[in-house]
Amino acid sequence: MNKQRISLLWFVGTLVFALLSMLVPLPAPLQPFKPYWPALFLLYWSLESSDRVNLGTAFIIGLCADLLDGVLLGEQAMRLCALVFIALRFRSRLRFFPMWQQTLAVLALLVNDRILLLIVRTFAGESLPPASWWISPFVGAALWPFLFLLMDDLRMRLRIQ
Repeated sequence: MNKQRISLLWFVGTLVFALLSMLVPLPAPLQPFKPYWPALFLLYWSLESSDRVNLGTAFIIGLCADLLDGVLLGEQAMRLCALVFIALRFRSRLRFFPMWQQTLAVLALLVNDRILLLIVRTFAGESLPPASWWISPFVGAALWPFLFLLMDDLRMRLRIQ
């Protein structure tokens, strides 16, 4: 296989893995600790390869996530589009932040994602979520350095641009 095909396969494979990771069931007490995997992987790819990730990619991944998760169609698509838009807008700055600052920026993006989700679900007529609902962005931000370094290492080992 040529490098472009391997690169495309790696990109698509990581996004499919993110969507499937979203479906992993957890016991009820651990459910609030489940990170939003598609957002984390899309953030990684928007920082590392902005030519592959755009709003259309985020929208398609969001629609797939909506269909797999069984939520309001377009809810996650809108959230991921907002997240990728902000990440691409500030990509040149975020890429060169030290890891601790990048982690704080990811936390801010994930909290923004939760706020958008809260707004959408409030307009849909659902009740306010419990306080434990806000734990997920912090878990995602705590996992960010490990995910980033792992993905970067694998990308370098496969020599993918």
